[in-house]
Amino acid sequence: MRRLLQIILSLFAILVPSTMSAYGLEGDGICILGHGAVAVTTGQMRYTGDVNADQEVNIADVMAAIDIILRGDYTSAADVNSDGEVTIADINTLIDIILKGGIPTPQDPDYVDLDLPSGTLWATRNVGASAPEDGGDYFAWGEIEPKEVYDWSTYKWCMGSIKTQTKYCTDSTFGYNGSVDGKTELDPEDDAAYVHWGPLWRMPSAEQMDELCEQCNWQDTTRNGVNGQLVTGPNGNTIFLPKTGIRYLRTLQDTHVGFYWSRTLHPDETLDANSLRLSSTCHSAWYSRYYGFAVRPVRAH
Repeated sequence: MRRLLQIILSLFAILVPSTMSAYGLEGDGICILGHGAVAVTTGQMRYTGDVNADQEVNIADVMAAIDIILRGDYTSAADVNSDGEVTIADINTLIDIILKGGIPTPQDPDYVDLDLPSGTLWATRNVGASAPEDGGDYFAWGEIEPKEVYDWSTYKWCMGSIKTQTKYCTDSTFGYNGSVDGKTELDPEDDAAYVHWGPLWRMPSAEQMDELCEQCNWQDTTRNGVNGQLVTGPNGNTIFLPKTGIRYLRTLQDTHVGFYWSRTLHPDETLDANSLRLSSTCHSAWYSRYYGFAVRPVRAH
C-alpha cells in the first residue's frame, strides 16, 4: 500500500505543478468552507480526507482528490490540510492520514450565532464529542491530547513538578531554572480547538467566557439523560453545555459541575488558567493548569 501511494504521488507531481491552487474562489461563486467540509447527508459525518463522502478514508479518496484537481472542479472536501487551496500538498496530507491507519475527527462542526456584542460564534459541541450532550475529551490547559493521569507530574509544560514550568510562565519562582516567557495566551499549536478542528477554531478567551455568562440566559436542564445548561443568547438561539466534571489523577470527579478551559492564563498566578464553571449558574473561575477540563471552541475572527 505504501509503495502504491508513493507511486501515485510521484506521478501526480509530474502531471500537476505544486503551485496549482483552487480554481475560482469566493468571488467566482465557489464557497470555501473551514476545515475542509461540504454539505453532507443529515445524520452522517464527513471526516478529514473523506473526499468521496463514503464514510471511509482510503486510496479511493486519493484518486478522487487527484481527479478534482485535474478537472479544476473545486470542492472543499479535497482541501485536506485546510489551507484554502487544493494542491499536491493535500494529496500528501491525505496519504499520511491513510498510512497512519486512522480516521481523524469529524469535520465542520456546527456553530451558533447567539447575537453577542463581540460577534463570537460558539460551537455546538465539545472537542472530541459527537453530539452537544457528549462531554468529549479532557485536556490539561495547553495540552492537545487526552491522557490517563492529570497531575503536575504528567503536565506537558513543566519538568515533573510545580516549580519547573517550561512555558506560559510569568513568575520566576515557578519557572524551570528561574525562566519566564511572559506568555498569557495559548499559542495555536497548544490550543486543542485549533489543533483538532483547524485554523477557523480557537479555545475561547477569558473575555469571551465572561461575555457568554453575562449576556446569555442560563437554565439547568437535561438532554438525552445528560445534565447541563441551556444557554440562550439575546436573539433566542441556544447552545447546550453538558456538566462534564473534572479529571484529576486517574479519576473523573464532580460530575454535577461543568468545567471548560479558556485559552487565557491568570494574569498574576502562573499556576492557574481561566475557565468557565457551571453549576446552577455559570461564572468565571481559575484552576490549576494540570486539571483535565472540556473544551468548547469558538470560531476564530
